[in-house]
Amino acid sequence: MPAPALSVTDLALSSGGRQLVHPLTFSLAAGERVALLGASGSGKSLTAAALAGSLPEGISAGGTITFGAGSGAGSGKDRAALIRQDPATALNPLVPIGRQLAIPLRSAGYSRPDAKAEAARLLARAGIGEPALFLPRYTGQLSGGQLQRVCIALALACGTPVLVADEPTTALDAVTQNTVLETLRMWSTGGRSLLFITHDLAAAASLCTRALVMEAGRIVEQAPMADLLRNPLHPYTVRLVQAASGSADSSAEGAAARSATATAVAA
Repeated sequence: MPAPALSVTDLALSSGGRQLVHPLTFSLAAGERVALLGASGSGKSLTAAALAGSLPEGISAGGTITFGAGSGAGSGKDRAALIRQDPATALNPLVPIGRQLAIPLRSAGYSRPDAKAEAARLLARAGIGEPALFLPRYTGQLSGGQLQRVCIALALACGTPVLVADEPTTALDAVTQNTVLETLRMWSTGGRSLLFITHDLAAAASLCTRALVMEAGRIVEQAPMADLLRNPLHPYTVRLVQAASGSADSSAEGAAARSATATAVAA
């Protein structure tokens, strides 16, 4: 059996003696797209930061994170690329967008002209129209949604076999969200793995084949996505599915939500 692309064993996170994330154990197979679902404050973003090796100061970590045959304590190539939830903190406001995208591309061996062309292509894949016009711009010249798409392009530029996307569609309109989901779907071809962190169950169902459900720093349920949506077992998962499907809502909005979730499952 091939080694998992990502293996997490007893990952625990704490601060000042307070347990923030209780020991987590899970893995991602090569090419697998897995959703990490849960409400704000459940520990999803801290877990994402731990996988990318970018925990905030003051957070202590225990357990083991392994990428393929290498340890997460190794070089940058043994880390997951991370699409952060807050794009404004992930980019340097003093450096043009194109130059920031070129850094990982140049490290990967691209010439300067090829890195510029690839940066524009990645921006287009992330849903940026006329990407060449964005390369000389600074973060202060972009909207929140545009910044999020730049962060997605930057994560793709890193070329890692594992991508952790922390709420990457939160600030996007419906059309751009669909573009981003399709980009992530295409990115995961060729054996690359995705951990998609979100509270949007319909988006997760349209993209991922398996789900981990997190509540209060613990994984309380994990199952194939279709099974989890049709037959949730944990009370928290039941509430999550009901809220996403609008099962307690007889309004037109509730019917639309049910239809969207059912379509995502069928797909």
